[in-house]
Amino acid sequence: MDVLVMVGQLMLSLSILIVLHEMGHFLPAKWFGTRVEKFYLFFDPWFSLFKKKIGETEYGIGWLPLGGYVKISGMVDESFDTQILKEEPKPWEFRSKPAWQRLVIMLGGVTMNFILGFLLYGMVLYWYGEEYLPAENAQYGIHVDSIGYEMGLRNGDKILRVGDQPFEKFNPRVVIKEIILNNARSLTVEREGQIIDIPIDPKYADILSRFENKNIVLFQPRVPFVASELIKDGPAERAGIQPKDRIIGLDSFPTPFFDQFFELVRQRKAQPVTVHVVRGADTLHFNLTTTPEGAIGVYPFGPDYFFKTERQEYTLAAALPAGVRKGWTFLTDQIKAFGQIFRGKIKASESLGSFISIGQMFGVTWDWERFWLMTAFLSLILAFINLLPIPALDGGHVMFLLFEVLTGRKPSDKFLEYATMIGFVIIIALMVYALGLDISRLF
Repeated sequence: MDVLVMVGQLMLSLSILIVLHEMGHFLPAKWFGTRVEKFYLFFDPWFSLFKKKIGETEYGIGWLPLGGYVKISGMVDESFDTQILKEEPKPWEFRSKPAWQRLVIMLGGVTMNFILGFLLYGMVLYWYGEEYLPAENAQYGIHVDSIGYEMGLRNGDKILRVGDQPFEKFNPRVVIKEIILNNARSLTVEREGQIIDIPIDPKYADILSRFENKNIVLFQPRVPFVASELIKDGPAERAGIQPKDRIIGLDSFPTPFFDQFFELVRQRKAQPVTVHVVRGADTLHFNLTTTPEGAIGVYPFGPDYFFKTERQEYTLAAALPAGVRKGWTFLTDQIKAFGQIFRGKIKASESLGSFISIGQMFGVTWDWERFWLMTAFLSLILAFINLLPIPALDGGHVMFLLFEVLTGRKPSDKFLEYATMIGFVIIIALMVYALGLDISRLF
């Protein structure tokens, strides 16, 4: 069922993106009197799942969900249907239109994706708002993981700045982004009342960008250990510990925070221990034996129990420009990521992924807020990738059209045919490579 939910979300999102992208080509082509022979969601080699001809255009659904297409008369595209190019150009063909009209047609798809991405970001902000934890509200500082510890962070640190950027909203992903994309080389923290600058080794840009670390959480808000739920018939329940009890010690060691208790108790597997608890105004002591895994059978409350979050609400007038800013920030981050790849600071093999990786990003529960944010993300990614100057992509066609506009010389149909074929091979090779990476990561 989990896989079906991921696949369902991915297919719905891709269907929306593909139809609107192709509509971006279809509409200006029709406006300029260009014949559109086919409009397909998904590819249809050999056969289609559905098709219906309306006027001069055949509308259909293919069976191969790797994209979609509009087939425009007189255009050299990935269909490699060159028979029509052997005839004299007709007035309704793409190749007969002025260069500026052909340019508008080719830019229509990415334009639609840019608009959709910015609009969805804005509408998500308008509908859901934006909830966040102010960094100053995390009063106990942070609990760091192993990589965060290697970088120099310590439990209880309060992060003040990442490079030159103030750390105002508690979000570990911001720290990772600043290190990978913006070359942040220091973290400023408050530690035991003193302000300390922690230098960041440049190697962590590579480490944090690796696929194996894609879900890493460098740190979390540090919290006291207050029992939320108890495992039925577990050691804690049998001993008499109750929900809302605050656990403050293990044997002779004080453990005011959950991470301290966790580190100690996992070293005591299947051993008798004494757990010290505050309940109301009383301090109680419970003797019990830990599980073979080194646990007592208590689920702790998370940060939202201890810290007040804030939610920023947006009017429609405020949400739309905020969505554009959010989308633009995402696009500039992608450009920076490409720059880091070309400079060798991020490995392409650690960053590429196929539909498997994309599907996993949707998650195993259907959350509409996450779905629309993912669709906005994918829409902007689709626009960005399609603008790359690779023949067979929109950006390749735009490159040749700009050459024609600037020089007055139109590349020959035969040249465009060969260039498109080369670009198509490059794209297929990249897709196969990305799919191979994802398959290897599953084992």
